[in-house]
Amino acid sequence: MNVLLVDDEAMQRELLHGFLEKQGYTIYSAGSGAEALKIFLAHPVELVLLDHRMPGMDGDELLARLKEISPLVRAIMITAYGSVDMAVKVMQMGADDFLEKPIDLEVLLAKLQQIEEQLFIAQDVEQVKDTIALEELPVRMVVDSEPMRALISMVMRAAPTPWTVFLRGETGTGKELIARLIHLLSDKKNGQFIELNCAAIPEHLFESELFGHERGAFTGADSRRRGVFEQAHGGTLLLDEVGELPLAMQAKLLRTLQEKKITRVGGEKPISLDVRIIAATNRDLKLLVEQGHFREDLFFRLNVIDIEIPPLRRRKKEIPALVHFFLEKFNATTRFDDQALNLLGKYNFPGNIRELEHVVQRVITLSRRPVITPSELPPEIKHFRGEAEEGDLNQRLSEVERQMLIDALELHHWVQTKAAVSLGISERVLRYKMEKANISKPKF
Repeated sequence: MNVLLVDDEAMQRELLHGFLEKQGYTIYSAGSGAEALKIFLAHPVELVLLDHRMPGMDGDELLARLKEISPLVRAIMITAYGSVDMAVKVMQMGADDFLEKPIDLEVLLAKLQQIEEQLFIAQDVEQVKDTIALEELPVRMVVDSEPMRALISMVMRAAPTPWTVFLRGETGTGKELIARLIHLLSDKKNGQFIELNCAAIPEHLFESELFGHERGAFTGADSRRRGVFEQAHGGTLLLDEVGELPLAMQAKLLRTLQEKKITRVGGEKPISLDVRIIAATNRDLKLLVEQGHFREDLFFRLNVIDIEIPPLRRRKKEIPALVHFFLEKFNATTRFDDQALNLLGKYNFPGNIRELEHVVQRVITLSRRPVITPSELPPEIKHFRGEAEEGDLNQRLSEVERQMLIDALELHHWVQTKAAVSLGISERVLRYKMEKANISKPKF
């Protein structure tokens, strides 16, 4: 990553320059705002680390001018006056973060690594958008949240490899959609994409479904039949709900994955295959292994590249875009008002995107009005007040705090002064927390 370091203190500049260069970053240094602008125009700078108080052009003015030149440049402000007011001001100007003097080098390095990872993810997401026609997918891919951007970045890196991908996610999160995206981004994209739902196959038909059978192999086998492995030769095979495989079939699947060969039921000749395997499940396979319901060796064979698909409750900011897509998909002439969308954003959607799609279907079918209001939403959404969710403590506390802020603002009709008083905080702190939690007043 190319970093521009701007500080009028030569000693501080040399210290940071040497430290960051040892970490592998390409560093450009400037002792003033004017010099920094010249370097910025001449070199591909991705991150600017700038002092707040400098003679002549200060950090505020320099950051504003850098953002005019390149709105996407990332920035960290260095200040001797760390405060909530400073944090709010810096964020409003477009900086990613700020550091107080004296600088803790470990903290600085952690922040740079975090921004660098975000840049890598952004590049992966743009590459996906540039290399795939999304209309080939059955559902629009909405990538407006950090969890989804991280997911797409993982997919981008995993797709070109031959390794087995293991998709984990709750029901309705779009595991098949992600599997199709992996297929379309891989060198198997010209081959078939075959899906087998392991939960829908009777146990006595599993072997035939997987490997096929010869004519006369069993009663009713009137002709030769190819299994899903043969059908997917040269392409991709998705084993959906793989946790439902019977133990006897798990052993045969393991052998197939190891040898890359199958033998049809009733056949004698092994058939070599070239198939990319993607396994998906909404169950905890590690727990199934501990309980003796799933083979440990098969689990390790499948779990080469582990990708978790985030539930909709962790990407709620994408709900409006998904609602808009479903309205277009069903040729609806109605729309959801801002209050209805706000209620949809509060709900946790245990059924994830599939549940959201069904909610949209139900509401537009039963509504008699061109604009859907909160009164027309299902009771479980209309009366939802927030329930305990899974996740780490910091995540749950952030979600609780965000909901408290929204509730207070709505109660006081988005008058920030009154909302701040009811929460027992200052208006400046409220604005900072709103910015951090990406909260803004709905446009009614």
